[in-house]
Amino acid sequence: MRWMRSYIPLPEQITKAYSPATTNFIRRILKSYATSAIRGRGVPPFIHPLQISTKSASPLITCLSLVRVYEALLPGSEESVAGVLMREMQYLYTQRATYDEMMLLSAFQAYLLYSMVLFFQSSRPDDEFLRQAIITLQDLACSSSQQGLVCLDEQGCSRPKWEAWIVTEAKRRTLYTMYMFDSVLLAQDGLPVYLGSELRGLPAPENKTLWRAQTRDHWEAAYNLHLADWGGRPFRIDELWPISIASDNIEPAERRKRIDRWSENLDEFGMMVYAVTSSTHEQ
Repeated sequence: MRWMRSYIPLPEQITKAYSPATTNFIRRILKSYATSAIRGRGVPPFIHPLQISTKSASPLITCLSLVRVYEALLPGSEESVAGVLMREMQYLYTQRATYDEMMLLSAFQAYLLYSMVLFFQSSRPDDEFLRQAIITLQDLACSSSQQGLVCLDEQGCSRPKWEAWIVTEAKRRTLYTMYMFDSVLLAQDGLPVYLGSELRGLPAPENKTLWRAQTRDHWEAAYNLHLADWGGRPFRIDELWPISIASDNIEPAERRKRIDRWSENLDEFGMMVYAVTSSTHEQ
């Protein structure tokens, strides 16, 4: 549990010094994810649009329906509406052992979205419930991650199946969003924020052409170009961290080129990750 590190320090933990401006930026971005779901303006960029059309998307579909209540909240109904969301969150967690990989991912994403909606939309969020919710959320994240965060073909430098890539890319994006949300809550409580060194080696968010592809042919063509650009060395999340803790000894000039190449075709999610990491780690 990451929140325990302030009480039981680990030798390898590294403090992540967010400036007040960076923390405020993360808050605004995450709040926009919650608000867009409430207003029915599409799904947040850690949920792939094609996920909603699968049979295993019922936790997400229920979530996107329930949070719409906040768009026209009646006076005096906030507490009861929050109670409905909390009960649904508890139900998702109690059913976790029955989920397959896709259903578990949907439950993880729905639980994260419920948590953000409660935090950003409630005038008096239940801090005790939110703290417990984050522990539960991390448990769901762990269970989902154990079923794979990288396709075997991605590791083998070949093109994976589109469906498999959607699942792993959505998992990684949801995981990165959870870490951002965790950082906001820790900063609000006056607790130190630590670098998620356990994420070292995971691919950074992929480009918008891959993420937004509507057909298999378009995605496969885009992935072939992706392989040509990156070969056997896909861009990793820790390449956006300080050089001293990256997983490979890449020369600064080559590192800069790789960051420039990665940032050429980012969507709004990738650009948010880049903005946060560059304002925090770049010298």
